[in-house]
Amino acid sequence: MTSKVVYPGSFDPITNGHLDIIKRACSVFDEVIVAVFHNPQKKPLFSMEEREKFLIEATRGIDNVIIDKFEGLTVDYVKSKKAIAIIRGLRAVSDFEGEFQMASLNKQIDGEVETIFFMTDTKYAFLSSSVIKEVAQFGGNIGELVPEQVEEELMKKYHIYK
Repeated sequence: MTSKVVYPGSFDPITNGHLDIIKRACSVFDEVIVAVFHNPQKKPLFSMEEREKFLIEATRGIDNVIIDKFEGLTVDYVKSKKAIAIIRGLRAVSDFEGEFQMASLNKQIDGEVETIFFMTDTKYAFLSSSVIKEVAQFGGNIGELVPEQVEEELMKKYHIYK
């Protein structure tokens, strides 16, 4: 039996912290589906298609990763892909409460779907897509924090030319 997991997120945009979780999950599981989802509570900077494209480019060369997108309940998506669990990253204790609530809700919706948490590498503990967008908006250096293509596209979005 192969172990297949889903790493869902808005990835608006993908950061090197996300990429770290993806690579580490790929070293543990046979197949990792990284799934961009539409969060109706957020107004994304990038379209789902753009975010999917960034993920494809950033994970090029990782054999056991699949990039996809979906709308709806994560547990329904996980079941449709015949995956064994949801992967979530934790940066700090402050992330735990929200992630614990979501994992508990998902377990209530479908008792067969597990959530597995990966602690973010400490060098990415401060990193979030929101922070990246804020720094980029003011022309700050984000080159060490996101894949090159994402940096370029953020600079275009915010009309910053160096």
